[in-house]
Amino acid sequence: MIRLPAPRLPAMDRFGSLIAAAFRRLVPDPFVIAILLTLGTMVAVLLWGTLPEEHSRLGGMLRAWGSGKGMWSLLAFAMQMSLILLGGHVLAETRLVRSGLQRLADLPRTAGGAALMVAAAAAFLGLLNWGLALVAGALLARETGRSLLRRGVRAHYPLLAAAGYMGLLVWHGGFSGSAPLAMTSHAGATKALPNSPDLVAQICTIPLEQTILSPLNLVISGGLLLMLPLLFLLLTPRDMSKYADVSGFLPDQSTAAESKPDTMTLVDRLNHGWWAGGCLGILLVATAIVMIADTGIGRLGLNQVIMLLLGMGLLLHRSPAKFTHAAGHAAAGCAGILVQFPLYAGIMGLLIASGLAASLTTALVEIATPGTLPLATMVSAGVVNMLVPSGGGQWAVQGPIALQAGLDAGVAPGSMLMSVAYGDELTNMLQPFWALPLLAITGVRARDIVGYTCVAMLLAGGWMALWLLVLA
Repeated sequence: MIRLPAPRLPAMDRFGSLIAAAFRRLVPDPFVIAILLTLGTMVAVLLWGTLPEEHSRLGGMLRAWGSGKGMWSLLAFAMQMSLILLGGHVLAETRLVRSGLQRLADLPRTAGGAALMVAAAAAFLGLLNWGLALVAGALLARETGRSLLRRGVRAHYPLLAAAGYMGLLVWHGGFSGSAPLAMTSHAGATKALPNSPDLVAQICTIPLEQTILSPLNLVISGGLLLMLPLLFLLLTPRDMSKYADVSGFLPDQSTAAESKPDTMTLVDRLNHGWWAGGCLGILLVATAIVMIADTGIGRLGLNQVIMLLLGMGLLLHRSPAKFTHAAGHAAAGCAGILVQFPLYAGIMGLLIASGLAASLTTALVEIATPGTLPLATMVSAGVVNMLVPSGGGQWAVQGPIALQAGLDAGVAPGSMLMSVAYGDELTNMLQPFWALPLLAITGVRARDIVGYTCVAMLLAGGWMALWLLVLA
């Protein structure tokens, strides 16, 4: 049988390598990016923002930044996001899930096949849960790199790590999308849009049938699920000689296993036995199922997602001690989020208090026609996401403007919500905030992967734009 070469777009691998090389020279660490964005926003507020006249401009800006509506405005949401990430990490660290990841890592026989497989798995998991996708995608990329190295197959490890990040390019169209889930109930909509009670009363709720389960999202997210793995196959360099040794990217990150005492007391049996954690796991899963049954899958909320992740983690780890050991390991991945989230909340507070967020969004929306309004909204959401890299936080800033513009133009609220969601996930590929856990797990730097994620962003942006014009 004749083996035909895999199809390639001309020079796609060289294009990806050039973009990646440029970003490696230009991109600082994520925390530095957060600091620079904070300083840049402050300068913009002082120059163009509208601040209360009873204070000096500098004093008004600092008060807006440090107030309860600034740096500390998203603490509850930050806790939800950290728990989703922790729950996804804990579940991915269970023996059952990890053994599955290792079996997958041994499947690819070439560097291109490995990149395709990692991107496909990360994107698929991203539609299920962004926290699980981020952690499992990173673990799969790392294990695949180790497997290829062990088998003597040349691998492009930064490309594998970038492929493991693809869940964050589709997540807002999946079942952990914060804005679509928040708007499924009146209480959630009120919490997500606290400054727009009249608008919430007018729209009431937006069921998932109009957002995540809509034909628009099924086409866009389903298409990306197929296109992204093929893109990473095409991005794999033809000449792998310079990528022969990737061992420097693969430090031993294993942690000592949780150990049982030699002599088991009653307390030790409670800590290491199955029934205490199992009972809580069953309670969490059962409660989540009952709550979902009461409202339907279309009203699935963030709290139910967290309960399912933590409950399944408890059941699969089979002891409270093993679960808390894994949770302690997972908490390290949350450190960057906990440190940087107040900075981005402060940026959001500045943008709202100064009116710059509304001005930016309104300016882009005003130049749009009813037919191009969803596309203009996606573009503005992509810009805002660079400053407020949080689906829920961004929705609080941009949601009221987008929904009101949609009502005025006759565009369905579900289409406007998904337009914001697509812009939010799209520029995650440039904003490395959510890549922090992946970077910690894989050992790569942000500058090593952003060039490749930028190419994925260009492809996804074109695909989203096409269908927003056709179906929204």
